[in-house]
Amino acid sequence: IAFLLKLYLGSVKDFVNFNAKQDAELLHKAMKGIGTDEDTILMLLTSRSNNQRQEIKAAYKKAHGKDLVSALKSELGGLFETLVVALMTPPISYDASQLHKALKGAGTDDDVLIEILASRTCAQIKDIIKVYKKECGGKLEKDITGDTSGHFQKLLVILLQGSRDEGVDEDRIEKDAKELFAAGEGKVGTDVEKFINILGNRSHEHLRLVFDAYKNLSGNDIEDSIEGETTGNLENLMLAVVKCAKSVPAYFAESLNGSMRRAGTDDQTLMRIMVSRSETDMLDIRACFKKMYGASLYNTIQDDTAGDYGKALLYLCGGKD
Repeated sequence: IAFLLKLYLGSVKDFVNFNAKQDAELLHKAMKGIGTDEDTILMLLTSRSNNQRQEIKAAYKKAHGKDLVSALKSELGGLFETLVVALMTPPISYDASQLHKALKGAGTDDDVLIEILASRTCAQIKDIIKVYKKECGGKLEKDITGDTSGHFQKLLVILLQGSRDEGVDEDRIEKDAKELFAAGEGKVGTDVEKFINILGNRSHEHLRLVFDAYKNLSGNDIEDSIEGETTGNLENLMLAVVKCAKSVPAYFAESLNGSMRRAGTDDQTLMRIMVSRSETDMLDIRACFKKMYGASLYNTIQDDTAGDYGKALLYLCGGKD
C-alpha cells in the first residue's frame, strides 16, 4: 500500500520496460562527438526514478569504464548541470550533501538546515546522519552545534535525534496546549524551552490536535503566537516545524512560491525541493500550490525559469493543474 501511495503522490515513478544498459548507451551517444544532446539527457533522467538512475550509472561504468556523473558534468554547465548532478544523487546522500554544503565554509545557510530537519521523517533523519558521517567525513550534530547557537541550536539538535513520540497521547493534548499558552501569550516574556520541548518531541498527529486546542484556548493560531514571541532563525525553525506538522506538502508549496515570486529566483531552493519531493509528494504539493495561490505550479516554474534547466524542472513537476 505504501508503495502504491508513493507512486500516486510522486510525479516521477519507475519507468516501465526499463533497461539500464540501453539507457546508458543513449546517454553515451548524447554526449559523444561534437556538441551535446541535452534534450535526450533531460528527458531520460527526469523520466527515470532515482533507483533506476543508479542502475544506469552502474551500467554506464561497466560499459565505458568511467563515472556517468563526471561525464555529464564535463558536457553540461550552469544550473542544468547542478540539477542533473542532484538527480543522479541518491535521496539521502543528496540531503546529507546539502546539509554539508550549508555548514561548510564562511557562514551557515540556516534555511537549508531548517527545511531538511523540519520536514524529514525520523527514519530519514537517522539515515541522513549515517550517510553524512560516511560521505561528508564528519558528525552532523557536531557540525551543527559548531555552527549554530542558543535556542535555535537546541531545537535543531532535538530534531536531529529523530525520536518524536509515536501516535497521540489524549491525556496530554489539553495540557500541552495550556503549557504553550502559559509559555507565550499567557505571560510577560517567553518560556522558549517549553515551546522547543513540545514542538521538537511530539508526533505530528499529536501536534495537530494540540494546535486545535491552542486555538480554542487563546483564539489565535499557534503561528501567531510564535511570530509574536520569537524572532530570527528560531522563529523560522519553529514555524517550519508547525507547518510541517500540519501539512508537509503545504509547507513545500509555500517554500516554492517564496523561491519564485520575488525579484530574482532562488534557484537553489527551487531545485532542491523539486528534486527531493519528485518521488515523494509532488502531486500533493501541486494541489496545495494551486489551492493556496490560485496558479499552477507548472506555469509558475515556466514563467520563472528558462532553457534546459527550466524544461527539466517542468518534467519533474509532472504536468499542469
